[in-house]
Amino acid sequence: MSIAIYPGSFDPITNGHLDIITRAAKLFQKLIIGVYDKPDKQLLFSTEERAEMVSKTIAPLPNVEARVFTGLAVDFAKEVKAQAIVRGLRMSGDFENEFDLAMMNKRLAPEIEIVCLMSDMKYQFLSSSLLKEAARLGGAIEDLVPEHVAEALIKKVHTQM
Repeated sequence: MSIAIYPGSFDPITNGHLDIITRAAKLFQKLIIGVYDKPDKQLLFSTEERAEMVSKTIAPLPNVEARVFTGLAVDFAKEVKAQAIVRGLRMSGDFENEFDLAMMNKRLAPEIEIVCLMSDMKYQFLSSSLLKEAARLGGAIEDLVPEHVAEALIKKVHTQM
């Protein structure tokens, strides 16, 4: 069985993430969304909230599941017996970061392939950071995230104000 992971912080999950997930789900028999427990960045949502939003978003996809993980993505891949790590690429700046990450992952686990998918044109600009900033400032975000994520994001940023 071909298994891949798509690791990330998903703070929160966006339609850009969902685009990559949906396309990767067609390439692999099983896709596991790895919600990274403790990324080295300021998070808006707790691990449990992020995992719940991801799970709800991917519910219609029968061969996709979400799991929380800690540590190296390659160790998580080995743990779930994945042969590949899926990454999404947006703009050219992503390529340089993802290239460095891919080379490190290949050094740590040469048996695991790195599969990069180009984001759809309409999501090239979209990042969770920009999304959170737009939500904080009252911008329209409803077409950038699943409905339940928009509701949670708006509620979260308004409680922090």
